[in-house]
Amino acid sequence: MEQNNTELSRDRVFDILSSPRRRYVLYFLRTEPNPIQLTDLAEHVAAWENDTTVEELSTQQRKRVYVSLYQTHLPKLADSGLVEYDEDSGEVSISRKASEIDPYLGEQSEEPRWYLYYLGLAVLSTLLIAASVAGLGVAEGTVAMIVVGAFVVLTAVHVVYRWRERPPPVEFTE
Repeated sequence: MEQNNTELSRDRVFDILSSPRRRYVLYFLRTEPNPIQLTDLAEHVAAWENDTTVEELSTQQRKRVYVSLYQTHLPKLADSGLVEYDEDSGEVSISRKASEIDPYLGEQSEEPRWYLYYLGLAVLSTLLIAASVAGLGVAEGTVAMIVVGAFVVLTAVHVVYRWRERPPPVEFTE
């Protein structure tokens, strides 16, 4: 489908975002690095809408969302230039133009600022190493284990946080 590359007016953005289903689509596509099949997208949106998992969806729930995405929502998003949608292949992806609507969505992610945690741990590790070198009663082997262990734990927490599947932010569900 050909994209409209004109600037999005505020009224058009509000019209597009007035549908929770379109907000779900935009949210989900932002989390996918590669194009996704329409059937897969419809399943994820249906699962969110029905507060269930993809595996527990009924055929009717899947079909209802698929049809509305195919007939209404994806063409509207593609016409606005917010998504790239190939009707022939069924592939859907977020477009670069989608970042233009970020101010209308508010804060999209409450993800911690991991760099601050790593910086804090690095500073504390440096102080601990300096205390050990200055001979302030901390054994060097103990310091090494504490520093390495702390970074391993922080990295593990970070990885688990990223892997954990989270529901969409409130802005996309209201």
